[in-house]
Amino acid sequence: MRTERATGLTYLGLAVFGLIGHLIIQGRLLVDGDEAATVANLAAHPTLAGLGIAADLGVVVTQALAALLFFRLFRPAGDLRAAAVAAFGLINSVIVLVGTMFTAVALTSVRAGRPVPVLFLYDVNHAAWTLGGIFFGLWLIPMGRLALESGVLPRLLGWTLIVGGVGYVAGAFVAYLAADTTVVTSVLAVPASIGEFGMIGYLLFKRDWTARPS
Repeated sequence: MRTERATGLTYLGLAVFGLIGHLIIQGRLLVDGDEAATVANLAAHPTLAGLGIAADLGVVVTQALAALLFFRLFRPAGDLRAAAVAAFGLINSVIVLVGTMFTAVALTSVRAGRPVPVLFLYDVNHAAWTLGGIFFGLWLIPMGRLALESGVLPRLLGWTLIVGGVGYVAGAFVAYLAADTTVVTSVLAVPASIGEFGMIGYLLFKRDWTARPS
């Protein structure tokens, strides 16, 4: 399999695992502000909770692999920027792994009948994902620069990735400046989502994908 297709598949896996685990499954289990209800959900649906943790681990694996594959793919276009994509992607995957450790502790403790502050553990997980957005944004910015310089990707895609990366970095700061900034951080993440799926599409479906040397 060519490098671009493998990169596209791992990047798609990152998006799918993130959607399933952190948004869909955790959204069904976590009852914000209600410790008892959240514990009851974990106790009643341990398999679903386990699948959520497995999906988060899928995010860790696919982002780590995508980071390395992006380095291989973009290295001809610029060693430093390609290395930046790989480094920031790997750091973010480690942050997600650390956050997943806390939800894993919550699940194993509930299964064993041990009293633990479940909502606190989920809050730490949420904080890891939110603050880790800094590194997710930082991996999109050099990716966008490389897209601009590749000679094979639309310049609009490159600029969208850069704007999305800046939005993710800004969102990590904005998230804790006020009591409720959910709408603002969600809006800031929109360009990144557009750019990422655009990149996935080009990696998977564009023929003769070869980055040009800088």
